[in-house]
Amino acid sequence: MSQVQQSMALLISAFHKYSGKEGDKLTLSKGELKDLLNAELGDIMGKNTDQAKVDKIFKDLDANSDGSVDFQEYVTLVACLTMMCNDFFIKK
Repeated sequence: MSQVQQSMALLISAFHKYSGKEGDKLTLSKGELKDLLNAELGDIMGKNTDQAKVDKIFKDLDANSDGSVDFQEYVTLVACLTMMCNDFFIKK
């Protein structure tokens, strides 16, 4: 399996590790999103993300305003963070 395919599998696995703990297994609730951000993206986003920050991220991600973050909305977050990290390292 190529590195890109492995990365895709890891993104899918991470999403499903946290989704469904509080309801729909195909979406993230605010609590599930906070757990994912702290555990999987804590080095980038900051550990112990405060609730106001989570609420803002959740609102921005919840493009269809259904009160949950689906896989497409999650991938949008990961893509944006990846672009920001790339820009940071290019400027170094």
